[in-house]
Amino acid sequence: MTVTPLEHRIKARIRLDGPMSVFDFMGTCLGDPEHGYYMAREPFGAGGDFVTAPEVSQMFGEVIGAFLVETWERLGRPAPFQLVEFGPGRGTLMADLLRVARRAPAFVAAARLGLVETSPRLRARQAATLAGGPLSPTWYAAAEEIPAGPLIAVANEFFDALPIRQFERAGDAWRERMVGLDGEGRLVMGLGATALPGAGLPERLAAAEDGAIVEVSPVGVAIMAGLARRIAAEGGVLLAIDYGYSGPAFGDTFQAVRSHTPVEALERPGEADLTAHVDFTALGAAARGAGAAVHGPVEQGDFLLSLGLAERAGRLGADKDEATRADIVGQVERLVGPDEMGSLFKVMAVTRPGVALPGLAPTFPLSDTRSRP
Repeated sequence: MTVTPLEHRIKARIRLDGPMSVFDFMGTCLGDPEHGYYMAREPFGAGGDFVTAPEVSQMFGEVIGAFLVETWERLGRPAPFQLVEFGPGRGTLMADLLRVARRAPAFVAAARLGLVETSPRLRARQAATLAGGPLSPTWYAAAEEIPAGPLIAVANEFFDALPIRQFERAGDAWRERMVGLDGEGRLVMGLGATALPGAGLPERLAAAEDGAIVEVSPVGVAIMAGLARRIAAEGGVLLAIDYGYSGPAFGDTFQAVRSHTPVEALERPGEADLTAHVDFTALGAAARGAGAAVHGPVEQGDFLLSLGLAERAGRLGADKDEATRADIVGQVERLVGPDEMGSLFKVMAVTRPGVALPGLAPTFPLSDTRSRP
C-alpha cells in the first residue's frame, strides 16, 4: 500500500519521540500546513469525502438565516455586531444565510462578516462563493482575533473536527490511547503511560469496566468557554450544530471518512476526514461555567421543523415540476429524518441569561427568497 507523505512524517516523529496521542495524531492529520486534510484536499460535496447539511439543501442555510435575524431582533438589534461562522467549508451556509438576511437591510448594515478558517485553499473557495454578496468577509485564524462587540455566530460541523483525547480503562487506571508502530512499522493504537489520577475520579469512571473508553475535547471545551464568556459580557448568540450526544458516555467515536465511505482512522493519514462525536453536555457545562445561558441541545430535525422548514419546502416546490418537488422532499428527509441527520445531529445555542430564542416558526418570513442560481 502506498504511504502518504504525512504518514512518512508521522512515523519518523514516532520513531524519534515515541507514540503520539490521538489528540496530536488527529490535529496533525487535519491541520498539517503542507499535507493536512483541510489544507490539501477538497472535502465537501458529492465529489469530496462527505456532505454537510448546507450542501444537502439551500433550505438549511435559509432557516438558519431566518433564525439569526429573528434572534438579532430579540437581542435589541445591536449595531454594529460581528456575524461569524466557524469552519465555513465552501461558504455555502453563509451564502444561503445572507440571501435571506438581505431582506432585513438593517441586519446586513449592522453586520461585520467574519469567517474563522485556517486553510488558505478553503479561504479562496469561500471568497469565490461569497463574491457579489452583500457583505465582504474578513478571515480569522482563531476566535481570539474576532473584534470586540456583540457576536452572532454559527458553528455547523465545527466542534466534531477538533482533536480529542481518549482514555481507556486498563485494570485500575485510565491510560491514554496512543498511536505507535508495530513490529512491521505500521501505525497501530495502543496505551501510553499517561493516566488519569485515580483519586477523585467521578463515580461513573471508577465503576467502568475494563476496556471502556472515554473521550474529552480540551480544545472544544476551551473554545466554547471563551465564546460563552464573551457573549455573557458583550451580548450575542452562538448556534452550534453537530453530530453528537448528551454525555457522560463511554465509547470510541474517533472515525475517518474518505469518498463517503468509513475507513480505518489510522489509514492513509492526511487523506481522510477525522472526526469524533461531540459531547454537548461538556460544551454546555463549559458555557454555563463561563456565565452564559444554554439552550438545548435539541435534535436537528425538531429544530428545523419548528422554524418552518416544511413550509419553506412547500413554497420552494410550489411552481416546480414533479421531479424537482421529489428532490426537495428528499432534501427535507435527509435534514430532519430520524434515520438521517434529524436525530444524530443536535443543536445548542448560547446567550446571555434571560434571552428568549425562537422556538417556533420565526416571524422573519422565508416565502419570497429565491432558489440558488
